[in-house]
Amino acid sequence: MYFLLLVLLFMVTILVSLNMGFTPIPFQDIVNILLKNIPFLGDSVHLTQFQIDKEPIIMLVRFPRILCGALVGAALAASGTIFQGLFRNPMADPYTTSASSAASLGAALAIVLGVGVSTFGLLTIPIFAFIGCMISVLVVYFISRVGSRVPITTLLLSGIAVSIFELAIVAYLQTIAGDRLGPLTFWLIGSLSSTRTTWMGLLSILPFIIFGIIVAYFYSRDLNLLTLGEDQAQHLGINLERVKLLLMMVGALLAGAAVAISGAIGFIGLMVPHLARLLVGPDHRILIPSSVFLGASFLVLCDGLTRMLTSPASPQEVPVGVITAVTGVVFFLFLLRRKKRVEAL
Repeated sequence: MYFLLLVLLFMVTILVSLNMGFTPIPFQDIVNILLKNIPFLGDSVHLTQFQIDKEPIIMLVRFPRILCGALVGAALAASGTIFQGLFRNPMADPYTTSASSAASLGAALAIVLGVGVSTFGLLTIPIFAFIGCMISVLVVYFISRVGSRVPITTLLLSGIAVSIFELAIVAYLQTIAGDRLGPLTFWLIGSLSSTRTTWMGLLSILPFIIFGIIVAYFYSRDLNLLTLGEDQAQHLGINLERVKLLLMMVGALLAGAAVAISGAIGFIGLMVPHLARLLVGPDHRILIPSSVFLGASFLVLCDGLTRMLTSPASPQEVPVGVITAVTGVVFFLFLLRRKKRVEAL
């Protein structure tokens, strides 16, 4: 029941977000513009002059940005769900496993060294972020390896240690960034600005995120068994070490793809799985898709708020990472407080 409501919430959020911005567009016009761009069906839709004028705003600016936001939110939420299930720890997320911090480090290196401008263009920054994420998670895994086994506690502690080390390097890069400090800070806070979230940007992360979510869902049974403990899971037929490595890489793949285009957006990977768990329970077969839709809806809505706060008087866009932190924490604390009152009755 709750899962269907989350799917409906996602669809409504997409439509509402298309209307959010400095230039409001009526919903009827938005629907007609979207229908016009559907192959075959669009031939039967005729747009008014007003709709023709607003079509570029919807199809070239807002719609790709919203879809990118949905993918990023879904990826971060799914990654957080994977890591929390793998480590059996509610504090685990892409940050504590070094995935997000490594992606931030890769992007920071590209920005500070000027590689993204002087060599390959803007695409270098996402590439550096993605590669840094994958390498870091592999390093954490092999550091934690003891013989043929990788203890979960050691894996989590190693991830935290490596993450702190990477964030320390990022802090140092900020001190020597010079005139690149502004772009670097804006990236580290997290943003879905239209300079990143183009149709090309959407297509660059789509295969990785879809693949990661599908693989995570197929391993939902293994995540359910891991919550029982490693010994119990192994007795039930799980190849522990293979599953650990695969889930670590899938979680890193999702986090890396998300951070590569949006920067380091906090809160979602940590809190959204908690919110979904409060609604649908701990079964990962339902929890993973629920987290995906909830994370996507949450980030799209927060990004819509950033566009509404932008005006000609203050053209500098508020980073969406600020909105997710403020609104997300308040909402999460409200739910926890409400759950506490229910349990006290």
